[in-house]
Amino acid sequence: VQLQASGGGLVQAGGSLRLSCAASGSIGSIHRMDWYRQAPGKQRELVAAITSGGSTNYADSMKGRFTISRDNAKNTVYLQMNSLKPEDTAVYYCRHIVVTTTGSGPRDYWGQGTQVTVSS
Repeated sequence: VQLQASGGGLVQAGGSLRLSCAASGSIGSIHRMDWYRQAPGKQRELVAAITSGGSTNYADSMKGRFTISRDNAKNTVYLQMNSLKPEDTAVYYCRHIVVTTTGSGPRDYWGQGTQVTVSS
């Protein structure tokens, strides 16, 4: 299973970005899709999560600004980020909880990360 994240970039404060993370490979089912982020010198933190049923969960500082969604047919998760702040600057990682077609799992798989930089 491979995850490919995209959509990061440089944006001014108050701007928006949309991240995508597509999974490929021997995917049987995806139980949960998450976005994490890690800023320089800080621990990786959960940004948002979405279950296979569509239930979502957000870190407090992202509520009302970020929206997570998924396209099950494409094995893809999205993160719409609005009203971005300089403190949102980080590398954003996607994670999927997957059961493979051979029945292995559930276990997590991580994308390579995409840089988001918000200038003031």
